[in-house]
Amino acid sequence: MFVSFFPQPKLFFSSAAVWSLAAILFWFFGGEQLGAVFGLPPAMAGAPPIIGIAILMSPPFLWFYLYFAFCVAVFYAFWSWYSPHPWQRWSILMTSVILFFIYFNVQVSVAVNAWYGPFFDYVQGLMSGTGKSTNAEFYIGLADFSWLALIGMNVQVVNAFIVSHWIFRWRTAMNNYFVENWSRLRHIEGASQRIQEDTMRFSQIMEDLGSSFVQSIMTLIAFLPVMIQLQAHITELPIIGAIPQPLVVAALAWCLFGTISVMIAGLKLPGLQFRNQRVEAAYRKELVYGEDHADRAQPATTAELFANVRHNYFRLYFHYIYFNVVRYTYLQADNIFSLLILGPSLVAHKITFGALNQISNAFGKVTGSLQFLLTSWSTIVELQSVHKRLRAFEATLLGEPLPDIDQRYLAKQGVEDPA
Repeated sequence: MFVSFFPQPKLFFSSAAVWSLAAILFWFFGGEQLGAVFGLPPAMAGAPPIIGIAILMSPPFLWFYLYFAFCVAVFYAFWSWYSPHPWQRWSILMTSVILFFIYFNVQVSVAVNAWYGPFFDYVQGLMSGTGKSTNAEFYIGLADFSWLALIGMNVQVVNAFIVSHWIFRWRTAMNNYFVENWSRLRHIEGASQRIQEDTMRFSQIMEDLGSSFVQSIMTLIAFLPVMIQLQAHITELPIIGAIPQPLVVAALAWCLFGTISVMIAGLKLPGLQFRNQRVEAAYRKELVYGEDHADRAQPATTAELFANVRHNYFRLYFHYIYFNVVRYTYLQADNIFSLLILGPSLVAHKITFGALNQISNAFGKVTGSLQFLLTSWSTIVELQSVHKRLRAFEATLLGEPLPDIDQRYLAKQGVEDPA
């Protein structure tokens, strides 16, 4: 799954993590100020924030774009020399492009959040009659948001197109790798399904799940500092009272509670989904044999196999009942949680309409990022199921020992552990 697309996957991902960490640390401990040497200095302390699309073309942002490109170029040059790979342009360069576009869209969201404050304070003044304005001024304020939304939307469309092609290249690499070794794999039950269907499903799930995961991490990194700045308006939490960093503590505690609750409720789902795929494969295999052999796929046999399918699905549906009760109850409560936190400050008239919108949006972005496991659990379960089948499949090529559950699965298929 990985060696076909990435050069020396274990070392590659480890080096990518180390290099990324080093680049981030250097940025925060001198790299950001280094832009002044090239005429792109960081924002001055105490300077008023830039509102609107101009922020994305300001000197600090331009310097970051150049810094990011330099770090990617060094990393790519090293791996091109150390371990050339036929898919390195897609697995390294295009991955970096995708990461940059995701980062750019997150910064658009941060810029929109910065626009909320002054604009909705302005709207509050108009509604209360304390502020004066013209139609032109009002529409100019809306235009700032429109430009940000337009740029963000187009970048997102381009990124979705690139991600789709990137994922299909990964599927192509897996397909080519398995087909080249078909003579060693054809004896495994369901080999054709794994090459065609499982690689397709793996790539599709990774397209959705991978992009969402990276965006969640970047959103969390971008919005945590924003929320820390905005919590100056919040002095205490309901019941708990005054504590340091109230918004951050509330967001972390709330998301941790939800994630643990959903993980406990969904503990059995991966194994049940895996068993479902096994009985489905057995039923499909018998029907395929019946296409070419008159003595196969007889009514009694197919009825028994389909009864196994029915039993497993009904059991899965039962376990999804309490899982969905926990998940949807939490998600409904999440809709009003930020207002619950802001209640004392609103009652005490400590925040304005603009600040309320900024805090609510930033709080929602942070909690949404921290709730990645909660909102994606069903997809993660499906990915685990596909991964187990492909893992058992490719183990015959890699000669690696398998976990007990995979050994038992291979044994049922009449295949010995390659190790």
